[in-house]
Amino acid sequence: MSEGVVHDSPPDVRRERFEEVFATHRDAVLGYLRRRTDSGHDAADLLADTFLVAWRRLDDVPLAPQTRPWLYGVARRVLANHRRGEGRRHALATKLRSELTDAPDEPSLDDSPAARAFRTLPEQDRELLSLVAWEELDTDQIATVLGISRNAVRIRLHRARKRFAKLLTAPIANRAVVARNEEVSHEDA
Repeated sequence: MSEGVVHDSPPDVRRERFEEVFATHRDAVLGYLRRRTDSGHDAADLLADTFLVAWRRLDDVPLAPQTRPWLYGVARRVLANHRRGEGRRHALATKLRSELTDAPDEPSLDDSPAARAFRTLPEQDRELLSLVAWEELDTDQIATVLGISRNAVRIRLHRARKRFAKLLTAPIANRAVVARNEEVSHEDA
């Protein structure tokens, strides 16, 4: 049995114990974290994470005078996890910046007839055709992305391709009319 509250204690007793620990030690733990972070916002987030651990492990929280050192230990581990995460995010951002500056330009929607016809399509059709053409996904993968069945993907893709072909062959002045007449039906939604 730990020095804290037992697992079988009523919820009110647990809540009261936590509120007491929080009220007594919040400022001290916040000060500990503020002295170790560059941002007050980060310190506040880390404080919340520290007391979330304390809530989850309330039965392990020792009684005074060991409560504050125990909370500092939790805050120290929370801060270490935060710093590791920051390091990973920074490394990833650096890697992505490097890759994006070295990467060839993404396909762009220029002012070609195909691009103008594509922009005229309903959003659902553009997304579906983009997943096929630009992201190079197959039917199963598209079904996962959209959260629909493979059969629904095949049907919607067939209809989107038909609408796109119709827009490509329509005179430029009539494309908006064709697009409105070819709006996605309820079966496509």
